[in-house]
Amino acid sequence: MKQQNKQQNADAKVKIIPLGGLEQIGMNITAIECNDSIIVVDCGLAFPSDDMLGIDLCIPDVTYLKQNIDKVKGFVITHGHEDHIGALPYILQQINVPVYGTKLTIALIENKLKEHNLLKSTKRKVVKHGQSINLGCFRIEFVKTNHSIADASALAIFTPAGIILHTGDFKIDYTPVFGEPADLQRFAELGKKGVLALLCESTNAIRPGFTPSERTVGKTFDAIFSEHKNNRIIVATFASNVDRVQQIVNSAYKYDRKVVIEGRSMVNVIGTASELGYIKIPEGTLIDIDHLKNYPDEKTVLITTGSQGEAMAALSRMASGAHRKISIKPKDVVILSSTPIPGNEKAVSRVINELSVRGAEVIFQDTHVSGHACQEEIKLLYSLTHPKYALPIHGEYRHRMAQKGLAESMGIPKENILLMSSGDVVEVSQDQCKVVDHVQAGAILVDGLGVGDVGNIVLRDRQNLAQNGIIIVVLTLEKFSNQLLAGPDLVSRGFVYVRESEDLMEEARQVVQDAVQDCLERHVNDWGKIKNIIRDSLSDFLWKKMKRNPMILPIIMEV
Repeated sequence: MKQQNKQQNADAKVKIIPLGGLEQIGMNITAIECNDSIIVVDCGLAFPSDDMLGIDLCIPDVTYLKQNIDKVKGFVITHGHEDHIGALPYILQQINVPVYGTKLTIALIENKLKEHNLLKSTKRKVVKHGQSINLGCFRIEFVKTNHSIADASALAIFTPAGIILHTGDFKIDYTPVFGEPADLQRFAELGKKGVLALLCESTNAIRPGFTPSERTVGKTFDAIFSEHKNNRIIVATFASNVDRVQQIVNSAYKYDRKVVIEGRSMVNVIGTASELGYIKIPEGTLIDIDHLKNYPDEKTVLITTGSQGEAMAALSRMASGAHRKISIKPKDVVILSSTPIPGNEKAVSRVINELSVRGAEVIFQDTHVSGHACQEEIKLLYSLTHPKYALPIHGEYRHRMAQKGLAESMGIPKENILLMSSGDVVEVSQDQCKVVDHVQAGAILVDGLGVGDVGNIVLRDRQNLAQNGIIIVVLTLEKFSNQLLAGPDLVSRGFVYVRESEDLMEEARQVVQDAVQDCLERHVNDWGKIKNIIRDSLSDFLWKKMKRNPMILPIIMEV
């Protein structure tokens, strides 16, 4: 105990500020602040929801970090998934601080930085499991965990107030395909020292039991390969799941098949992983997609992206017949090696239907295990670390609520479990753990090269246009006399098919004409007013006639 008091200052306070990752799965980013130091754990993106029309991705709002830029010491990254590293290229342009992570994680970040021309300007440092780095008043130790991507880490953050443990995304796999099992011994040692607060991920907190080992999928693949010796096999999985690809390659090699890797992100990740030795592909097994035609179908395997039904990914293009090099044939066997992320179920079932129509056999039972801890593993972590405070992270409210129940069942007092929201400033000390403030947080939308220029108002317009269409009213007025010289002409898009609704459009034109005439007779010279009157009268007419309200854009030109 004496030694512990030397490290810890009973009055010290640490602030934990989640800036994302709590209202949805994705966009994980948490700032941890003490005195004049801030470290940022992860910097991920989220994919847009269905109502975000035309948006490519969402990145976290880091206004708080920009305001305190001189305190920010660096980004510490738990693992290389998009929802943990995807926003780095955007955020580093605003907050240029060093990035720390394990070997594969940093390599995947470097791929991203290369695309955005940020390699030269970004400092990055590779940290090994078990190593520590010192940043300001923090010492951060990387602890080995398992996940659906290699080199995942939990972070033990030593602060003046005590140890804060951030799990990152994890599962406990005693028989991983590559590397060692999670370092449970270290978690137990940290528990002995005393963990002040545990930030544990909640993605699978509603699922009972244990997450099976990644190796169980290998057995399933083996069985499928031996059953379908006369068919071409296509496997869709997450690009980042290097161990999954390794097992597919193992089965392919065993049954003497050649492997093609297809899909841009898949090629990138597997290229990086094999350079660094995280995946071993036997000599001569991998062939280029253009050489497929030199081999009989039953001697080939395709590993591809698109297991989530993404419209532009390789599998979706094959299913819809839009892929330039591969068409689905009636004897093909397609294995979907993933479960749909919440919200993607429709897209996935559409792809399954399209593949089935083309005569392929689609297999999706037992071909995937999660990379996230289920209830028993989360309990194991609590029992090893005995945290004083529990702060569930990474997940929707229902997931974090489920973890709160688990923490209570493990004997953590109700008042020591805190469900945070993005932007909350949580102050943790030996005596208390409570929300003391709130900072700006939320999603910034990226559309093409525009970052943050599309906000709620633009989205609302897009939804309105998508649902109701648009009518543009054009008329020309003479400059001084305000005489109507031409028009009004009506142009419509996405409202009605004009050629079949000439009567309706003529009536609508008449309504606008009457409204304009009325304005001019009353000597209304303010164009803003004239536009509003046009808008109102046309809108009333269309609503009464059709029960629709398209967006109406009056344009007045002067001569």
